[in-house]
Amino acid sequence: MFEDLKAIISRVEADYADIRYEIKKEIKIVFNGKELTTVTSDSTDGYVLRVLKNGGFSSVSFTKEKDADIAIENAINNALLISENIEKPVRFAEAEIVKDTFKPELDEDPRDMALSEKLELLKEYNNIPLNHKNIVTTNISYNELIREKYFVNTEGSKIREDLVTNGIRGLITSSDGTIFQNVGFGFGGSDGFHTVRNQDGVLENKTSIVLKLLKAKPVEGRGYNVILNPALAGVFTHEAFGHFSEADLIEDNPSMRVKMKIGAKLGNDVVNIIDNPTMPNQLGFYKYDDEGVRARPTQLMKNGVLVGRLHSRRTAAAFNEPLSGHCIAEDYRYAPIIRMGNIFIEAGSKSFENLISELEEGLYILNLNGGQTSGENFTFGAQYGYLVQRGKITEMVRDINISGNLYKTLENISAVGNDLELFKFGGGCGKGQTNIRSCHGAPHILIDNVVVGGK
Repeated sequence: MFEDLKAIISRVEADYADIRYEIKKEIKIVFNGKELTTVTSDSTDGYVLRVLKNGGFSSVSFTKEKDADIAIENAINNALLISENIEKPVRFAEAEIVKDTFKPELDEDPRDMALSEKLELLKEYNNIPLNHKNIVTTNISYNELIREKYFVNTEGSKIREDLVTNGIRGLITSSDGTIFQNVGFGFGGSDGFHTVRNQDGVLENKTSIVLKLLKAKPVEGRGYNVILNPALAGVFTHEAFGHFSEADLIEDNPSMRVKMKIGAKLGNDVVNIIDNPTMPNQLGFYKYDDEGVRARPTQLMKNGVLVGRLHSRRTAAAFNEPLSGHCIAEDYRYAPIIRMGNIFIEAGSKSFENLISELEEGLYILNLNGGQTSGENFTFGAQYGYLVQRGKITEMVRDINISGNLYKTLENISAVGNDLELFKFGGGCGKGQTNIRSCHGAPHILIDNVVVGGK
């Protein structure tokens, strides 16, 4: 395959070109309640050619090798058209020349497992909540995605890498005839089929929670000091902060470039945020991005100060900042864009018991239940929470929404726990393209003066 790719880009007359070929394999199994509604297994493949010529940069995707010359012609013509209609020519930051083959170590390769075994495991998990009174339905799916990638560029890089992802996620719905409650769940990862085995306890725990919510009271809407659990704190890190660390989202926004200037003091001294796609066995792990750049840890915030940013080769040159290896495509249909890998608030020094004691009076809020961001403002729903009174966790509450401003919230994070967790599966990111391997996490965090919507 490498020789075929080299032959294609050798015919490209440009300042730079790269080509990515990949085979994409997907399996999806879905139960809605007791009914099996989906079983699919697909394998597709294709190419993405990118060309930089005279300061114009373009990409073309195609699925048949016989169409390569047409793709080359279109990519060059598009790059020339772009070069004639932009103020600043596109440049690429220098990157090392890489020649490597990387296949992750897997504990049970899902490609070796029978489809029937995956179906049977999903069915067993689905039956756990359905066997309980007041569980009215479920939606549970097994998802498997394999990307077998080949990358070549005109600088001499030649990279073969596999990305293997599998997981189970779902929603459990309860009702007492008057109200309905939902609780979501997900588990899996990028290091083998073992990540979805022996997870009965997750289903049992989530079933217990969604049943207890039928008796929980709606939260009283007002300002609270709150503790967010790692899952919800991780969503805040990804959605409210992380996207503004992606250079392509702020480069044409003058006000955000001022606010997100390197060296700006944005948060409390206790807040440290990093994106590290090099962590083995984590959902967002990879060795090389889809530009052939080696992934590397990128410190984004240190002691509340913005110290780094996520880049492609193009934006690294435009910002005159270091490469980070964070340019990722959904699959062979797309040119890569800047994406987060494993982004998280780093662990602090406080135990969970310390945080509850410091909170004294407020809310302990857990897990995402939808939400949105609008510029630097956000609103997130939570699946459930607990009142904290006199330093003790007390009754469960529901119908919780939290809202605020990114910068004010970063300033109001007053303590960070020592119990870092990274999200296992089920979220991902939908920025422009879907990236199921985008991973986030955090320890428990204590935030002062959060606006909570409720009753």
